[in-house]
Amino acid sequence: MDSLNRLQPFALLVVRIALGAIMIAHGYSKVFGGFHGHQQIVGSIGLPGWMAYLSTATEFAGGIAIVLGVATRFCSLAFLIEMAVAILRVHLKNGLKGPGGYEFPLSLAAMAFLLMCFGGGPFGFNFGKGMGGGKSKK
Repeated sequence: MDSLNRLQPFALLVVRIALGAIMIAHGYSKVFGGFHGHQQIVGSIGLPGWMAYLSTATEFAGGIAIVLGVATRFCSLAFLIEMAVAILRVHLKNGLKGPGGYEFPLSLAAMAFLLMCFGGGPFGFNFGKGMGGGKSKK
């Protein structure tokens, strides 16, 4: 068991990089060409159009921050909120699996929750460990 426990920092790094890469990819498509369509989608689900800016920044800049290990807990909370909104407003009606289902955003939300609770681990730029994502104080 100790050998598996020693892998925990690497496990956090893997989750951080995977979640960050996915969020960067989703934000990138909005920042570089798809923002207007995203703004329309945000409006169509009953949210104010300005929230499209917030979600785009959360995905793109937050994804970069997560990969780097900067403000991991804060960005993870933002991702968790965004995925909860996506599940409740868009995907829930389609069920867990299948086209438009919520299994993918639920997986991202679980990854974000893990990083929010445990931080990003020792591999990253952990400025100000309170919100950054280093080891939690006990």
